[in-house]
Amino acid sequence: MFKAILSTAALATVLSASLSTTAVGQAKEKCYGIAEIGKNDCGNLAGTHSCAGQSTVDKDPGEWKYVAKGECAKLKGLSKIEAEAAIKAKK
Repeated sequence: MFKAILSTAALATVLSASLSTTAVGQAKEKCYGIAEIGKNDCGNLAGTHSCAGQSTVDKDPGEWKYVAKGECAKLKGLSKIEAEAAIKAKK
């Protein structure tokens, strides 16, 4: 019982810290097509992997990284909708 309460309290602390960092810190957005090999932040649009660091091609439109809100366009990256359209156009 004590372990369950302790685990719940620890989880609440982590989530609280995460939310406050996001609210206070800089807003982020997913930017597609800018990740270098092995430098993506999570799963790709194709669904061939679901983990960070598994991109195998530089600037693959299906791979993404978090960037500060508004930076994606400066980096010549794509929104999710633009990335999906780019992938579809290649087929």
